[in-house]
Amino acid sequence: MKIGLFFGSFNPIHIGHLIIANTMHATTDLEQIWFIVSPQNPFKKNSSLLHEFDRFDLVQRAISDNPAFKASDMEFHMPKPSYTIDTLIRIQEKFPQHQFKLIMGEDNLAQFPNWKNYEQILEYTGLYVYNRPNSKKHIFGNHLAVKFIEAPLLDISATFIRTSLKNGVSIKYLVPESVEQLIKIKKFYL
Repeated sequence: MKIGLFFGSFNPIHIGHLIIANTMHATTDLEQIWFIVSPQNPFKKNSSLLHEFDRFDLVQRAISDNPAFKASDMEFHMPKPSYTIDTLIRIQEKFPQHQFKLIMGEDNLAQFPNWKNYEQILEYTGLYVYNRPNSKKHIFGNHLAVKFIEAPLLDISATFIRTSLKNGVSIKYLVPESVEQLIKIKKFYL
């Protein structure tokens, strides 16, 4: 089976993530999309980061109605911060029967050469890259291991959602209803 790995903090998961995942599943050869919830991104500060188990729970709720989507807490059991290459190696060792592709937003390609062992990632899985608003040309445009996928251009950010919650502004339609309900019940991001 060919599986797309969608890494993220998902702080919180939102409709933009789900639309991208669905587009990848519907328009490519990817048979499943696995959401890899990252406990700590080496490039991000974690001051507003909800606990990893809560973010994992939000992801599970958001994707529960799609059998092609799966949430993974694999990085919770690895040293922090999480490095994608280490997770890719562990996933491939655990699931040798599958082929994996790393899903990435086009806006992340500029930083990709700063990732630990990025050349090995290209060799190991390659990239399925979705377009993002205001993305610039990059050195990977013609790389054989990089496949560009046309996707809806959505500019929904988790930061906007967290700020809205802090300011008492509705997040209806930005996140699935089940995610919104849990955020309200647990008073996340207030």
